[in-house]
Amino acid sequence: MLFDRRQLRRAFGRAARDYAAVAVLQNEVRTRLIEQLDYLPKPPQRVLDLGCGPGHGAAALKARWPKAEVVALDLALPMLVEAGRQRRWLRPFQRVCADASALPLADNTFDLVFSNLCLQWVEDLPATLAELRRVLRPGGLLLFSTFAAGTLQELREAFAIADAGAAHVSPFADIQQIGDALLAAGFRDPVLDRDSFTLTYPDLRSLMQELRAIGAGNALHDRRRGLTGKQRLQRAMQAYEAHRRDGVLPASYEVVYAQAWGPEPGQPRRHGGGEIATFPVERLRIRRKS
Repeated sequence: MLFDRRQLRRAFGRAARDYAAVAVLQNEVRTRLIEQLDYLPKPPQRVLDLGCGPGHGAAALKARWPKAEVVALDLALPMLVEAGRQRRWLRPFQRVCADASALPLADNTFDLVFSNLCLQWVEDLPATLAELRRVLRPGGLLLFSTFAAGTLQELREAFAIADAGAAHVSPFADIQQIGDALLAAGFRDPVLDRDSFTLTYPDLRSLMQELRAIGAGNALHDRRRGLTGKQRLQRAMQAYEAHRRDGVLPASYEVVYAQAWGPEPGQPRRHGGGEIATFPVERLRIRRKS
């Protein structure tokens, strides 16, 4: 077991009220992801916003397609309470509290599955993508963003020096693994893009406080319980100082954007025991921005 699901639910629930104000990067990535919706050949009838958070994405999707039925789904109930504040009586959307890896939704239900920076929190990415394929109609579009392997690399290195016996930063899939997982789930014509962002902070405490404020603290199942010891934290702060430039500490984020289409009925999934799906990196359209 990689993540403590109860801890994830509690952390994002506590962050719900102030999330939108603090999550500057998440808001920017959502804007860039929505810009890619021009790939849809026609307006969708049913849309799923997976990991909707406080509902700004669902509200934007409903504003874009007022006649569509939009379903906002999140693991944390307080996030859905906040999402309710984004609804307008002329443009309402539905809210569902559920886990992305076990959707209480019927097969072949949605023309668009949209997800902004949620899938890095799932236990098994290939299995979750297979679940998204299940609820997506043939020819429907899966469009998502997720943090990838270069995310928080400075923080990971600092805690590896300070506390080598414990995990403090979540592992993130690399772009090849994400492409492979899409093919393994049976999606067709996947296209992946990549952005790099660097945020800056006066000190390590400020970064850690921001991560907790958006619910992105340490939710690993094997994390140390209780507070991080003062000595370990001090060692991590000292190790992080090696990255200081121009008076600030950087925090790197690698974001992968992925789009893929629901296959026609009868197209098989690819399992680890049979054909091995590989996604050649040279086929990816890569873009880097800071």
